[in-house]
Amino acid sequence: MIAIACASCVGVIQAQSGRQTAAPFQVVDASVADIHAAFAKGTLTAHALTQQYLDRIEAYDKRGPALNSIITINPHALEDADRLDAQFKRSGLAGPLHGIPVLVKDEIDTAGMPTTLGTLVFKDYRPPADAFVVDRLRKAGAIILGKTTLSEFAAGDTYGSMFGVTRNPYDPTRTVGGSSGGSGAALAASFSTLALGEETAASIRRPGGWNALVTLRPTPGLVSRTGMWDGYPTTPAQMGPMARTVTDLAKLLDVMVGYDPDDPLTALGVNVKHPSYAKSLNRDGLKRARIGVLREVMGNATDPASAEFKAVDAVFAANVAELKAAGATVIDPIVIPDLKKLLAVRATNPELADEAMALYLGRTPDWPFRTRDAIGNRPDMDKAIPPAKATQWRTRSAKTDWAQWGAYLRAREQLTINIAKVMADNRLDAIVHKTVEIPPITIVEAINPPYRAGNDYIATLNTFLVFAASMTVPSGYSEGGLPTGITFFGPAYSEPTLITLAYAYEQATHHRVPPKTTPPLTGGRGTK
Repeated sequence: MIAIACASCVGVIQAQSGRQTAAPFQVVDASVADIHAAFAKGTLTAHALTQQYLDRIEAYDKRGPALNSIITINPHALEDADRLDAQFKRSGLAGPLHGIPVLVKDEIDTAGMPTTLGTLVFKDYRPPADAFVVDRLRKAGAIILGKTTLSEFAAGDTYGSMFGVTRNPYDPTRTVGGSSGGSGAALAASFSTLALGEETAASIRRPGGWNALVTLRPTPGLVSRTGMWDGYPTTPAQMGPMARTVTDLAKLLDVMVGYDPDDPLTALGVNVKHPSYAKSLNRDGLKRARIGVLREVMGNATDPASAEFKAVDAVFAANVAELKAAGATVIDPIVIPDLKKLLAVRATNPELADEAMALYLGRTPDWPFRTRDAIGNRPDMDKAIPPAKATQWRTRSAKTDWAQWGAYLRAREQLTINIAKVMADNRLDAIVHKTVEIPPITIVEAINPPYRAGNDYIATLNTFLVFAASMTVPSGYSEGGLPTGITFFGPAYSEPTLITLAYAYEQATHHRVPPKTTPPLTGGRGTK
């Protein structure tokens, strides 16, 4: 059960000048700037803002459309808001995210709350300390509002034994994507201002595309994974910011980035001279920019002849026209030599994954289940969704095939070079492609055999290369009002360029529209 604090009247507070009351602050699609402006005017407090989000969760997450995107609510969220309100009265904003409620994917540690990984196996796992990034958020004044749903053990679409199935706010019969789908659905429905996700294959970008959000999988080395499942010493899995606007994403990224000695991968980012990412915002950023359009189908199961592919392809054609209208020089299409051949070279490194698991679990000394065998043999594993996940955990991992691993590293290096040459030869600032090649799949297809997986319809280009960056922006809607996204791809540490281009595109198009299933609450309450 989720504990929700309720109030009979939210968002209406006394103005600083006296007893006169102001109209309720509207939280639907509210930005950080909107909230801070209301704080400054005295028409909003962090407490009232937090309560409005809690009321929306109560009205729409378990009732109404029953999105089911929240696993745990921070029982101290309102106390944290009160503390920040008192500080604001004394000395103003505590930091760049003062009073901003943030939801966290439930594979990232938040002290005082469980980290369940979406599975009943970890329902009692309570890390004693915040993840490195969560600690930075708190110091910047953010309020950790709660933990969001994810695929079980953060692998796949957003359904798990801990919570069931998360529904897409644009069409509750469809999935939100995964594995950061809970953060995606919650943000789309305005259950918080910002959210944290994680991506190993497409876990940030796919929920971004399917929920009309702005999301970024940053280059490894920028953001610490300490206190996150599947962190160091693995490299593909990266924590990333999720927001409704490019501006808010840049502000969140500014707080997240930093060197962490407990995640040595972040040493690679120490000499990356990125001033404030928010300073990369430029409405004219697409003028004179050179953009390559990657049209090659990359999803393993994508059928270009299908109606669902054609629906998204039609939107993407309009998106390319929008880039041109905003002043970009578009090279359409670009051809990356041996793209699919090289992407098909795959390998795993089980020893590395086990080492990462041991380091992560080592942060919670009293947790008794520390090996794959111990976790896999827990009785609750029988309830895993889909059932094949239990089989995976109960099957002893093979040793790393070093020849196969070496072939993958060679393919990764060659593809990195091939892309760099295409970008150099065409003087490209970035490459764009579809975020997902089909609309959101139905939940019926997702949770029943043969378990249709959204990952089969997306480019995993950046995560295959590891050292690259990808940013998704809302790009419109296919038939039935289902969101689509456009992805801006760039080489390692190209985040400032991607933010510039993405912001210019967003400002030229303004595609995002809030979902109709979660409208503003009336009188402090929504439809029950």
